[in-house]
Amino acid sequence: MIKTNAFLLRNALLLRNALVVSLCLNLVSLGCVPVAHAEVIGTPAFGQTLTREARIDKINGFLAQDSVRKQMIGLGVNPSDAQARVAALTDSELQALDQRIDSMPAGGDVLAVIGIVFIVLLILELTGVINIFKKF
Repeated sequence: MIKTNAFLLRNALLLRNALVVSLCLNLVSLGCVPVAHAEVIGTPAFGQTLTREARIDKINGFLAQDSVRKQMIGLGVNPSDAQARVAALTDSELQALDQRIDSMPAGGDVLAVIGIVFIVLLILELTGVINIFKKF
């Protein structure tokens, strides 16, 4: 019994000393607060950031179309590599690519056109301009 109590007392003292040392080290590390570096961003810089992200989203949406994806794969270009390259373009390159996409022939998304026509017809029907949806 005496040996067991001495053993427990010695382990308790070691545990207490280890706890005190670890708490002291934690208190020392609390003084090392990381410094945040921030600066004011002007309106033009913020606007360019938004337009850059919008252009990247627009180009990635164009690249996500099935016909474009099939064409890229046919040419040996991995679609994920193309998206990574779009993200790495400069602002002037993004603007040029965005303008080229806008000048390309239209007619890619037929479902969107059908949806827009349906909504226009529905609005005209509700306002009473036309009578397409007749009651039976």
